Amino acid sequence: MTEELDRKEQALFSILRSMKRVLVAYSGGTDSAYLAWAAGHILGDGALAITADSASIPESHKKDAEAFIERFGIKHQYIETNEFENPDYVRNDANRCFHCKDELFTQLKEIGQRLRFENIVYGVNVDDTSDFRPGHHAALEHGVRAPLLEAKLTKKEIRRLSFQHELPTWDRPAAACLSSRIPYGTEVTRENVKLVEAGEEALRQLGFKVYRMRYHEELVRIELGQDELPRALSIEMAQKLTQIFKGLGFKYVTLDLEGYRQGSLNEVLSDPLSKPILPILS
Repeated sequence: MTEELDRKEQALFSILRSMKRVLVAYSGGTDSAYLAWAAGHILGDGALAITADSASIPESHKKDAEAFIERFGIKHQYIETNEFENPDYVRNDANRCFHCKDELFTQLKEIGQRLRFENIVYGVNVDDTSDFRPGHHAALEHGVRAPLLEAKLTKKEIRRLSFQHELPTWDRPAAACLSSRIPYGTEVTRENVKLVEAGEEALRQLGFKVYRMRYHEELVRIELGQDELPRALSIEMAQKLTQIFKGLGFKYVTLDLEGYRQGSLNEVLSDPLSKPILPILS
C-alpha cells in the first residue's frame, strides 16, 4: 500500500470515526461494500448497512450482498422501497435516478431518527463526479455524506484497498440497478426490469463476466466486455443468444459492437453534462 493511498484510507477512517453512528446505503457493489466494511471496522455496532429490497435489484446481487455482510460481521437490514409507486420514477425521464435515491434516502432518514443514527453515508467516489448521476442531487438535498469522495478516493484506489483487505468485491464489475437498462422515455415497470434480470442471469450462466442487457421493447441490445466480444461473435454463441432472448419474448436480438460502456443510455441525452455533478472536495 503506497503512502498516499494509506493517507487517504486513514482520512476515510477519521471521517467515519467523527460520525460515531452511521447508516450505510449498501448495494453490495465494490464501493458500497468497501464503505460498509470500513464503517463496521471503525465503528462496530455504530454502523448499520441498509439494502433496498427493490425489484430493480437482481436477486443474485442481494445474495452476494448478504454473503459479504455475513462474512465480515457487519450489522445489516433490508428495507422495502416504493419507487415503482412514484409516477415520476415510472415515467423514466433523465431524472429517474433522482426519484429512486430520494425514496431511499427519505426512508433512511426515518430509520436514522428512529434508531438514533445521526448520519447517512453512501458510496460515491471521485470518478463518479464526472458522470451524469441525478441521484447525487438527491443525496445533497437529504444531507447524505459521501466519505469516499471526501477522502478523495478513486474507483481504482477503492479496488486496490479492497484487495489489500481481502474483500471479495475488489474486482466486481460495475453493477447499476436494472432500471438503468431501460431507455429514457420508456416506462420502467416491475415486469420489464424482471425481464432484464432474467436476460442478464442467462448471460451470467453462459460465463460472461461483464454484460448489460439494454431493453428496447421488441429489440434487445446486448453489451459485453471488449475482451468477451470475440466469443459472442461465433455462430454457435449467436444461436444460443438468439434462442434465449427470443424465448424471453424479444423479436430482435442484437449485439452492440462497441461493447459495454458505463451509462451508454446517457448517449441520447440532448444536453449531456460537461461538468462534474458533485465538486471534488479540496
